Amino acid sequence: MPVEMTPGSPELTPELRRQLLAMQRNEITEYHVYRRLAQRQSSIHNRDTLLRIAEDERTHHDFWRGYTRESTKPSRLRIVLYASIARVLGLTFAVKLMERGEEAAQVSYEAIAAIIPEAKYVLEEEERHERQLLDILDEERLRYIGSIVLGLSDALVELTGALAGLTLALGNSRLIALIGLITGIAAAMSMAASEYLSRRAEEKKDHSPLKAAVYTGIAYIATVTLLVMSFLLLNNPLVSLAITLLFALLIIVSFTYYLAVVRDMPFKHRFLEMAGLCLGVSLISFGIGFVLRQAFGIDL
Repeated sequence: MPVEMTPGSPELTPELRRQLLAMQRNEITEYHVYRRLAQRQSSIHNRDTLLRIAEDERTHHDFWRGYTRESTKPSRLRIVLYASIARVLGLTFAVKLMERGEEAAQVSYEAIAAIIPEAKYVLEEEERHERQLLDILDEERLRYIGSIVLGLSDALVELTGALAGLTLALGNSRLIALIGLITGIAAAMSMAASEYLSRRAEEKKDHSPLKAAVYTGIAYIATVTLLVMSFLLLNNPLVSLAITLLFALLIIVSFTYYLAVVRDMPFKHRFLEMAGLCLGVSLISFGIGFVLRQAFGIDL
């Protein structure tokens, strides 16, 4: 793959030069990102693969520099950003998020390849990177992502529905929060125990039933805490319920996007499905609470 312009190489238009410089900067930025991510890997295989991919990115940078004859500096902001994302949300999410940017850039590669045929080699290497990354990414949190989804989704649907029903049935924020916490904690322990027994029955060697139960329980309790918080802080139960539903939607958006990235799943369909279930159950429960309050003449 050439790194310098050869006789007969195309003259660069201002627009093409701008695109090549942007891609050149992107390559050197990802070189530094992959090197930084490699430093955090305990697995020798993962570390060596990331370093190898980093060197490929540096080679791509040199390739584009052979045409632009200019040097570019990496984006320090992007390096820090992806390193921080990997630290908080995991290597898989950080790398796949970055690879999504490369997929968008492939359109540019294909257009440029019509003018610079050697650019096809760069595109082929970018596609090979993705296959290599899929082979190395093995994080514990992803092995137990099903347990996390179970705890989080069940808490969202069950507790938002319960809080909506209690809001109309009781009308007292502190009492609603108390019942919500008791219900949520009891349900979390029940779900964790069920997940433990379910995993024990599967007998998968790469899954610990205890860890699966812990992931389910933590996801459930964390969701319960966020949903009940507004009822503890505010006296108006209707305002508290509105904030709770907003929190529920934010949780759904965040986690659905995380799943869409790490599992290569469609975001819109899963978000609408989960949001529809959550809000639908809440609306039905709200109506049930109103009917029960009228039927039993409760006035707190």
